[in-house]
Parts: sequence; structure tokens; C-alpha cells
Amino acid sequence: MYPAAPGELAKETAQITTGVSCAQDAVTAAREFFEAVRHPDLDTVLFFCSPQYNLAELGAELNALFGDVHLVGCTTAGEITPRGYIEGSITGVGFSAPDFTAVSEVIENLKDLSIATVREVVQGAIARLDQKVPDRAPGTTFAFVMIDGMSQQEEQVASSVFNALGDIPLLGGSAGDDLSYVASYVFQNGRFHSASAALLLVHTKHPFKIFKTEHFSSTGKKMVVTAAGSDRRVEELNAVPAAREYARVIGLPKEELNPLVFAAHPLVVRVGGEYHVRSIQRVNEDDSLSFLCAIDEGIVLTVAESGDIVQDLASQFDELRSSLNNIQVIIGCDCILRRLEMERKEVKSAISEILLGNKVIGFSTYGEQYHSMHVNQTFTAVAIGLEAD
Repeated sequence: MYPAAPGELAKETAQITTGVSCAQDAVTAAREFFEAVRHPDLDTVLFFCSPQYNLAELGAELNALFGDVHLVGCTTAGEITPRGYIEGSITGVGFSAPDFTAVSEVIENLKDLSIATVREVVQGAIARLDQKVPDRAPGTTFAFVMIDGMSQQEEQVASSVFNALGDIPLLGGSAGDDLSYVASYVFQNGRFHSASAALLLVHTKHPFKIFKTEHFSSTGKKMVVTAAGSDRRVEELNAVPAAREYARVIGLPKEELNPLVFAAHPLVVRVGGEYHVRSIQRVNEDDSLSFLCAIDEGIVLTVAESGDIVQDLASQFDELRSSLNNIQVIIGCDCILRRLEMERKEVKSAISEILLGNKVIGFSTYGEQYHSMHVNQTFTAVAIGLEAD
């Protein structure tokens, strides 16, 4: 289905194109990617790129090649491409008229996030979309948001954007930087932005479904957050330095804690009758734990155990295909900790084949947005089907 060639092209329909370039040079990569997704009626391109590129060169070349086409994207912790999992590439999806119409906006200065400003930006985007599609019906639009994964503002952004969207469903992911945890970027309005979020509203005549999946169950081993800072740092669990207590509860020496262990022994919190993962980023010198999401004092965290990640994902896609016929593409946000777990369990190639077989394009994230929530260690996605003749 996907020939191994520079700037791979996969045109399942005339209105959706997907592609990838693995060229290391930014200019070459931009050109190969352009050739893969180009279409005479191209309206919008959503892309995911490695932070290893010279981003200034990549952005300039993409702007020159795509011209007036909407370009929205972000940096990653790995890419999901028409060849499966890859690192060091640029991949994405092209949406063409008349089947797709989109608008995008950037929300800047996330450190000083204002709910009023977010509402104004979102409502402005909706108004512009309604000008383009005056008869836009409910259930024909979804929102995709990409947030600087180093901003530590995902909870506030997701909640504020979701509340301003009305009946438009929301999903998205946090931009990454290959686990360096230094700087991640979103692309909108012709350039890469830090401390920002890029919002894309996509209207389509085709059916779509937003979903998420995770493969964990609660063990019943609980810890209470007894001291936490405002920077996603938990100082104490059960009134004990957090790293020491976490290590004790999962039965490992503190010295063995690392991202692979965090992926294998995630912590979950119960919200609205469901468990949601709250992933650990790192152990700090003072034995505190930094998380990839906000953690407040008094929250009860439960250690979860991992199920069969391969079977879970395969079952999810089986169920999806039964409810949404003729899937054209799935745009996926896959937590980087899931990929680390796949590597530890040596099932990454099996998962990659499942993603490829289900036409998934996306990226490895520093967290996922699902409706109003920022979550971790999930696969969150939108599947776009084909309108019946």
C-alpha cells in the first residue's frame, strides 16, 4: 500500500493525502513531503516533524512550497508515518476541498494564559469557519489542538478551549522534543512558536469518530499526594519523599527508577468514574517526582498494572471498523511512554504494523488532550471515514 520511496504518497481518496520524508536535510525533507501530499485543491496540511530538523529552514521551505495552504503542525518525540513508527522524519495529512474546510489559530503566551483570551481566539476561529461554511451542521466539525509540551499549561488550555467550542469535540497532543525536555514547538501562521498552542478546526462531509484507549487496570495500591508544587512536582507521597515512596510501593530500589519503569508502573487518578493516567517524567535530586501533568495535594494516586498493549490496540481498531466504514485516515496522538513500553516489551514492530494497517498518521506526544482533559499514556485519535454515495 505504501511504496518505500522518498516523499511517499498514499492517496486513498482524492481529498486526503498522506506522506512522509526521512531526509535529514530540512529543505529536502520539506520538498519530499510537499510532493507526497500535494493536491490541486489542497486546503490544509497537518504535519508532525522531528525536532532534529533546523526548524527555521524547515518552516521557510514549507511556507514557500505550500503558499496559501493552511499549515499547522508541531515537533514530536517520534512520528507515526505511512511506514509505521519513525524518528527523524516529517509526516502528515493533507485535506482538500470541497470535502474539507479548515481554519487555524495560535494561542500564545501560555505562561500568562487568560481564559477570556482563549475564548476570544476560539470563537474567532469558529466565526471564520462559519463564514466559509455558512450551513455548517452539528457533528461535521472537530477540533485538533497541539500544545507546547514544555509549557505545563495543557490542563488549562484543554479545559478552556473545550468550554469555548460548544458542540465541537476536541482532541490533540502535546508537542515533544525527543525526550530532551528542553524546548518543543507548534507551527501556525507561518512559523514555529514556543509557549503556545495551535488550534485547527476541520469541517468535513465525511463521518468521523474521536476515541482514546489505554491498557491499564488498577492494582489497589494507593498513595496520597501530601506535598506538591505548582510546577507539576510532587514532593511527598504518604508524607514520605515521593520517589522513595513510589519505589517502595512498586517494589523496586529508588536507584532503578527511570522512564521505562514509569511506563510499566503508571499512576492513575479516578475522575468521573474513570481512571486516567498521570505519568511521571523524572526523579529529581531531592527525591521529588516531576509529572507530565498537574498534580494537586490531596489527590489519591493508584498504581496501575499494564495489560496487553498489542491486543488492546488491535481490539480498539476492530471495534472502530465495525462502527465506521471505509476509514480513510486516523490521526493519532500516542504518548511517548507507550512507545517506551513497547520497546521494553519488544512489541514496537507489532504495534507499528497495526498502526500502518489502520492508516494511522500522527506522533509520539508528551501528553494527550481528550475533550476537556489532559491525559497521559493513552492513544487518542480521530478516525475519518468515507461518506456513503
